[in-house]
Amino acid sequence: MEYYPGSVKNLIRHLARLPGIGQKTAERLAMHILQQPAEEANQLARSIVDMKKRLRLCSRCFALSDDALCRICNDPAREQKVLCVVEQPADMASIEKSGAFRGRYHILGGVISPMDGIGPDDLKIAELLERIEQEAIEEIILATGTNVEGESTAAYIAGVLAARPVKVTRIAS
Repeated sequence: MEYYPGSVKNLIRHLARLPGIGQKTAERLAMHILQQPAEEANQLARSIVDMKKRLRLCSRCFALSDDALCRICNDPAREQKVLCVVEQPADMASIEKSGAFRGRYHILGGVISPMDGIGPDDLKIAELLERIEQEAIEEIILATGTNVEGESTAAYIAGVLAARPVKVTRIAS
């Protein structure tokens, strides 16, 4: 990489830090950006800065949003009494891409993982319980991962909800 000027090396170094991007791919991306008109590169840079400035978590479901409430929480056509509980915003996006679910979501922000020091209090479980009460939720669909942490998180939530008048189901795996 010593054959590139410092500015190109710096861009390659930063691109290579992205998940799934190795040194060769970072180099290809840098060369692609270099070959684009300056305005294209500026638009890319502005979109990154704009995203970092504007992005926040939805105050209701904790999805990624540019506003206080995400588009799903703001959509009156969505089923209001059904919540799909997922680990991360990317999990919600995957379900949305399928087009099969028309309810709303609750994003936990992770899974219970004692090995990593993450317990129930580190997740958005208290907020889930609050939503069930405030929004008169009738059904919770647990859509956490099928790994040990995802299963134990689903079991924990199901246990907490057992005494509440809400139907709890687990998404098929």
